[in-house]
Amino acid sequence: MATGTEPDLDPAGGVRGASRAAIAAPHLRTDRWWLSPALTAAGLLAFVVYSTWRAFANADYYAAPYVSPFYSPCLAENCVPMKGGPNWEIFGSWWGLSPALLILIFPLGFRLTCYYYRKAYYRGFWASPPACAVAEPHKKYSGETRFPLILQNIHRYFFYAAVPVAAILTYDTVLAFRDERYAWGHMGLGTLVFLVNIGLIWAYTLSCHSCRHIVGGKLKHFSKHPVRYRMWQWVGKLNARHMQLAWASLISVAAADLYVYLLATGAFADPRFF
Repeated sequence: MATGTEPDLDPAGGVRGASRAAIAAPHLRTDRWWLSPALTAAGLLAFVVYSTWRAFANADYYAAPYVSPFYSPCLAENCVPMKGGPNWEIFGSWWGLSPALLILIFPLGFRLTCYYYRKAYYRGFWASPPACAVAEPHKKYSGETRFPLILQNIHRYFFYAAVPVAAILTYDTVLAFRDERYAWGHMGLGTLVFLVNIGLIWAYTLSCHSCRHIVGGKLKHFSKHPVRYRMWQWVGKLNARHMQLAWASLISVAAADLYVYLLATGAFADPRFF
Protein backbone atom coordinates (compact mmCIF):
# COMPACT_ATOMS: atom_id res chain seq x y z
CA MET A 1 0.00 0.00 0.00
CA ALA A 2 1.38 3.40 -0.93
CA THR A 3 2.19 5.66 1.98
CA GLY A 4 3.25 8.75 0.07
CA THR A 5 6.86 8.41 1.20
CA GLU A 6 8.14 6.03 -1.46
CA PRO A 7 10.89 7.36 -3.77
CA ASP A 8 9.52 8.73 -7.02
CA LEU A 9 11.52 6.93 -9.69
CA ASP A 10 9.40 8.16 -12.59
CA PRO A 11 11.93 9.17 -15.28
CA ALA A 12 9.47 11.64 -16.74
CA GLY A 13 10.33 14.31 -14.21
CA GLY A 14 9.78 13.84 -10.48
CA VAL A 15 6.82 15.84 -9.21
CA ARG A 16 5.99 16.71 -12.82
CA GLY A 17 5.84 13.05 -13.79
CA ALA A 18 2.79 11.43 -15.33
CA SER A 19 1.94 9.63 -12.10
CA ARG A 20 1.62 12.87 -10.12
CA ALA A 21 -1.22 15.37 -9.95
CA ALA A 22 -1.14 17.82 -12.84
CA ILE A 23 -0.90 21.27 -11.26
CA ALA A 24 0.37 24.05 -13.50
CA ALA A 25 1.42 26.42 -10.71
CA PRO A 26 4.77 25.71 -9.04
CA HIS A 27 2.98 26.06 -5.70
CA LEU A 28 -0.18 27.51 -4.21
CA ARG A 29 1.38 29.20 -1.20
CA THR A 30 0.92 32.94 -0.80
CA ASP A 31 3.27 33.50 2.14
CA ARG A 32 7.03 34.12 2.03
CA TRP A 33 7.82 30.42 2.16
CA TRP A 34 11.35 31.01 0.85
CA LEU A 35 12.37 33.07 3.87
CA SER A 36 12.82 30.17 6.29
CA PRO A 37 15.09 28.03 4.06
CA ALA A 38 17.04 31.14 3.03
CA LEU A 39 17.71 32.13 6.65
CA THR A 40 18.59 28.54 7.50
CA ALA A 41 21.09 28.34 4.65
CA ALA A 42 22.61 31.70 5.60
CA GLY A 43 22.98 30.69 9.25
CA LEU A 44 24.55 27.33 8.49
CA LEU A 45 26.85 28.84 5.85
CA ALA A 46 28.03 31.48 8.31
CA PHE A 47 28.91 28.80 10.86
CA VAL A 48 30.68 26.65 8.26
CA VAL A 49 32.82 29.60 7.12
CA TYR A 50 33.67 30.66 10.67
CA SER A 51 34.41 27.15 11.99
CA THR A 52 36.53 26.29 8.94
CA TRP A 53 38.64 29.41 9.46
CA ARG A 54 39.10 28.68 13.15
CA ALA A 55 39.77 24.97 12.66
CA PHE A 56 42.59 25.58 10.19
CA ALA A 57 43.98 28.62 12.03
CA ASN A 58 45.88 26.51 14.58
CA ALA A 59 46.38 29.57 16.74
CA ASP A 60 44.74 31.69 19.45
CA TYR A 61 42.70 28.85 20.94
CA TYR A 62 43.99 28.99 24.50
CA ALA A 63 43.87 31.87 26.98
CA ALA A 64 44.40 30.54 30.50
CA PRO A 65 42.27 29.08 31.91
CA TYR A 66 40.01 28.84 28.83
CA VAL A 67 40.44 26.51 25.86
CA SER A 68 38.33 26.77 22.73
CA PRO A 69 35.75 23.97 22.38
CA PHE A 70 36.97 23.58 18.78
CA TYR A 71 40.35 22.38 20.07
CA SER A 72 39.36 20.25 23.05
CA PRO A 73 40.64 17.69 23.68
CA CYS A 74 43.96 18.59 22.03
CA LEU A 75 45.30 15.30 20.72
CA ALA A 76 48.50 16.33 18.92
CA GLU A 77 52.03 17.05 20.07
CA ASN A 78 51.90 20.48 18.48
CA CYS A 79 49.17 21.63 20.89
CA VAL A 80 49.69 24.67 23.07
CA PRO A 81 50.54 23.45 26.61
CA MET A 82 47.52 23.83 28.89
CA LYS A 83 48.15 23.34 32.59
CA GLY A 84 45.67 20.78 33.83
CA GLY A 85 43.90 21.01 30.48
CA PRO A 86 42.96 18.39 27.90
CA ASN A 87 46.46 17.82 26.47
CA TRP A 88 46.62 14.23 25.24
CA GLU A 89 49.53 13.80 22.84
CA ILE A 90 48.18 10.77 21.02
CA PHE A 91 49.44 12.08 17.67
CA GLY A 92 53.18 12.75 17.57
CA SER A 93 55.31 15.32 15.81
CA TRP A 94 54.39 13.87 12.41
CA TRP A 95 51.00 15.61 12.68
CA GLY A 96 51.65 19.07 11.29
CA LEU A 97 48.10 20.28 10.74
CA SER A 98 45.77 21.96 13.18
CA PRO A 99 44.87 19.68 16.13
CA ALA A 100 41.26 20.85 15.80
CA LEU A 101 40.93 18.65 12.72
CA LEU A 102 41.47 15.56 14.89
CA ILE A 103 38.52 16.19 17.18
CA LEU A 104 36.00 18.27 15.23
CA ILE A 105 35.07 15.28 13.07
CA PHE A 106 33.04 13.85 15.98
CA PRO A 107 30.81 16.82 16.92
CA LEU A 108 30.63 17.75 13.23
CA GLY A 109 29.56 14.24 12.26
CA PHE A 110 27.00 14.24 15.06
CA ARG A 111 25.43 17.46 13.83
CA LEU A 112 25.76 16.64 10.14
CA THR A 113 23.79 13.40 10.57
CA CYS A 114 21.31 14.90 13.07
CA TYR A 115 17.69 14.51 12.00
CA TYR A 116 16.95 18.21 12.38
CA TYR A 117 20.08 19.40 10.61
CA ARG A 118 19.41 16.99 7.76
CA LYS A 119 16.03 18.60 7.26
CA ALA A 120 17.60 22.05 7.55
CA TYR A 121 20.35 21.69 4.97
CA TYR A 122 18.32 19.47 2.64
CA ARG A 123 15.83 22.31 2.36
CA GLY A 124 18.25 25.21 2.63
CA PHE A 125 20.96 24.06 0.24
CA TRP A 126 19.43 21.32 -1.91
CA ALA A 127 15.78 22.48 -2.06
CA SER A 128 14.70 18.93 -1.30
CA PRO A 129 12.01 20.10 -0.82
CA PRO A 130 12.46 23.87 -0.42
CA ALA A 131 9.34 24.07 1.79
CA CYS A 132 6.10 22.28 2.56
CA ALA A 133 3.73 22.20 -0.42
CA VAL A 134 6.43 23.57 -2.74
CA ALA A 135 7.59 21.33 -5.57
CA GLU A 136 11.25 20.38 -5.45
CA PRO A 137 13.27 20.89 -8.64
CA HIS A 138 14.80 17.42 -8.71
CA LYS A 139 13.60 14.92 -11.28
CA LYS A 140 14.43 11.89 -9.16
CA TYR A 141 14.29 11.16 -5.49
CA SER A 142 16.08 8.23 -3.87
CA GLY A 143 16.00 9.47 -0.30
CA GLU A 144 18.83 8.22 1.89
CA THR A 145 19.06 4.83 0.21
CA ARG A 146 22.18 5.53 -1.85
CA PHE A 147 25.74 6.68 -1.25
CA PRO A 148 26.63 9.12 0.22
CA LEU A 149 23.35 9.87 2.02
CA ILE A 150 23.02 6.29 3.19
CA LEU A 151 25.85 7.16 5.61
CA GLN A 152 23.33 9.27 7.53
CA ASN A 153 22.32 6.03 9.21
CA ILE A 154 25.47 6.09 11.35
CA HIS A 155 24.03 8.98 13.37
CA ARG A 156 23.70 6.80 16.48
CA TYR A 157 27.42 6.03 16.45
CA PHE A 158 28.26 9.71 16.26
CA PHE A 159 26.00 10.16 19.29
CA TYR A 160 28.19 7.67 21.18
CA ALA A 161 31.22 9.79 20.23
CA ALA A 162 29.50 13.10 21.05
CA VAL A 163 28.82 12.10 24.67
CA PRO A 164 32.50 11.79 25.73
CA VAL A 165 33.30 15.00 23.85
CA ALA A 166 30.59 16.78 25.85
CA ALA A 167 32.06 15.24 29.02
CA ILE A 168 35.50 16.65 28.17
CA LEU A 169 34.00 20.08 27.52
CA THR A 170 32.37 19.80 30.94
CA TYR A 171 35.83 19.24 32.40
CA ASP A 172 37.03 22.34 30.56
CA THR A 173 34.17 24.28 32.13
CA VAL A 174 35.23 23.13 35.60
CA LEU A 175 38.76 24.33 34.83
CA ALA A 176 37.28 27.71 33.91
CA PHE A 177 36.78 28.34 37.64
CA ARG A 178 40.48 29.20 37.85
CA ASP A 179 42.22 32.47 37.13
CA GLU A 180 45.00 33.09 34.61
CA ARG A 181 47.54 31.83 37.20
CA TYR A 182 45.56 28.60 37.63
CA ALA A 183 44.39 29.42 41.15
CA TRP A 184 41.00 27.90 42.00
CA GLY A 185 37.93 29.68 43.28
CA HIS A 186 37.62 32.37 40.62
CA MET A 187 34.97 33.17 38.05
CA GLY A 188 35.22 35.41 35.03
CA LEU A 189 32.92 36.33 32.19
CA GLY A 190 34.49 33.46 30.25
CA THR A 191 33.35 31.05 32.97
CA LEU A 192 29.78 32.19 32.43
CA VAL A 193 30.18 31.81 28.65
CA PHE A 194 31.45 28.27 29.15
CA LEU A 195 28.65 27.40 31.58
CA VAL A 196 25.98 28.51 29.11
CA ASN A 197 27.73 26.68 26.29
CA ILE A 198 28.10 23.34 28.08
CA GLY A 199 24.50 23.51 29.32
CA LEU A 200 23.25 23.97 25.75
CA ILE A 201 25.59 21.28 24.39
CA TRP A 202 24.32 18.73 26.90
CA ALA A 203 20.71 19.73 26.28
CA TYR A 204 21.16 19.38 22.51
CA THR A 205 23.04 16.08 22.83
CA LEU A 206 20.50 14.50 25.18
CA SER A 207 17.57 15.77 23.10
CA CYS A 208 18.82 13.70 20.17
CA HIS A 209 16.35 11.23 18.67
CA SER A 210 18.93 8.46 19.02
CA CYS A 211 19.27 9.20 22.73
CA ARG A 212 15.50 9.02 23.13
CA HIS A 213 15.43 5.65 21.40
CA ILE A 214 18.35 4.31 23.44
CA VAL A 215 16.65 5.35 26.68
CA GLY A 216 13.13 4.09 25.94
CA GLY A 217 13.25 2.12 22.69
CA LYS A 218 12.33 -1.55 22.34
CA LEU A 219 10.31 -1.55 25.58
CA LYS A 220 6.99 -3.36 25.36
CA HIS A 221 5.83 -2.40 28.85
CA PHE A 222 6.84 0.91 30.36
CA SER A 223 5.28 -0.18 33.65
CA LYS A 224 8.01 -2.81 34.04
CA HIS A 225 10.76 -0.25 33.50
CA PRO A 226 9.77 2.83 35.58
CA VAL A 227 13.28 4.32 35.64
CA ARG A 228 13.73 4.12 31.89
CA TYR A 229 10.19 5.42 31.43
CA ARG A 230 10.96 8.50 33.55
CA MET A 231 14.19 9.06 31.61
CA TRP A 232 12.32 8.62 28.32
CA GLN A 233 9.77 11.24 29.37
CA TRP A 234 12.53 13.67 30.36
CA VAL A 235 14.43 13.16 27.11
CA GLY A 236 11.15 13.48 25.23
CA LYS A 237 10.59 16.95 26.66
CA LEU A 238 14.04 17.96 25.48
CA ASN A 239 13.42 16.30 22.13
CA ALA A 240 10.40 18.55 21.59
CA ARG A 241 12.85 21.49 21.62
CA HIS A 242 15.50 19.77 19.51
CA MET A 243 15.45 22.38 16.74
CA GLN A 244 15.81 25.31 19.13
CA LEU A 245 18.58 23.53 21.05
CA ALA A 246 20.37 22.71 17.80
CA TRP A 247 20.60 26.39 16.89
CA ALA A 248 21.27 27.65 20.41
CA SER A 249 24.15 25.21 20.95
CA LEU A 250 25.57 25.96 17.50
CA ILE A 251 25.66 29.67 18.33
CA SER A 252 27.00 29.09 21.84
CA VAL A 253 29.92 26.89 20.75
CA ALA A 254 30.95 29.48 18.16
CA ALA A 255 30.58 32.25 20.76
CA ALA A 256 32.76 30.33 23.25
CA ASP A 257 35.46 29.88 20.61
CA LEU A 258 35.24 33.54 19.60
CA TYR A 259 35.54 34.62 23.22
CA VAL A 260 38.73 32.59 23.69
CA TYR A 261 40.08 33.94 20.40
CA LEU A 262 39.52 37.54 21.49
CA LEU A 263 41.24 36.89 24.82
CA ALA A 264 44.15 35.10 23.17
CA THR A 265 44.70 37.92 20.68
CA GLY A 266 44.63 40.55 23.44
CA ALA A 267 41.44 42.23 22.27
CA PHE A 268 40.39 42.65 25.92
CA ALA A 269 41.01 41.14 29.34
CA ASP A 270 38.61 38.65 30.89
CA PRO A 271 36.34 40.53 33.33
CA ARG A 272 36.44 38.88 36.76
CA PHE A 273 33.42 38.50 39.07
CA PHE A 274 35.51 37.11 41.96
